[in-house]
Amino acid sequence: MAKIQQFWVILITRNRYFCSMPMVSTKTRVAKPGGFSLVELLVVVMVILVIAAIAIPNMVNARMRANEAAAVASMKTINTAEVLYATEFPNQGYAPSLAQLGANGTDCDTPGPSNGCIIMDEALTSGLKSGYIFEVLGDGKTPSTSYTLTAMPASPGFSGSCGFSSGDSGGVVKVSPNAGAGRLAMGSGGSCN
Repeated sequence: MAKIQQFWVILITRNRYFCSMPMVSTKTRVAKPGGFSLVELLVVVMVILVIAAIAIPNMVNARMRANEAAAVASMKTINTAEVLYATEFPNQGYAPSLAQLGANGTDCDTPGPSNGCIIMDEALTSGLKSGYIFEVLGDGKTPSTSYTLTAMPASPGFSGSCGFSSGDSGGVVKVSPNAGAGRLAMGSGGSCN
């Protein structure tokens, strides 16, 4: 019986020793996959979409206003070029087209009535610049005593919301591009303000 008691004393002592030590698991742990959950990704996408919904219309409006300012500056350039052309070629008067104010396919060694070489910006003399279509119409007389200059947005509502008109007086007037074919509505009617 003493041996049995001695055995139990040794067993209890060993158990106390082993219980005080941390247990080492022999099971292999399955690694939890890293990364973001689907919900977290959806939240991030929604935040980006909200920011884009706020920013994109403001960027389009800023671009339209910049195109309109560039159109007014180009019209003032054309008005100045028309005065210079009429001074340089008094027998012709004002140029009846934008092409005659530019190089018109020449190298500008000898400017003449068909190539005044006053405006060297080929984009402007082609009639399309900064989202606007420019057109000069002479009065049909020789020498020409007046002209009408118009600038309309190439894509109304995207490249610009206002059209502009000018003439030999030199002033630039805002017009509505929605007035219909061949008509210009003066002032700030429609979406042009």
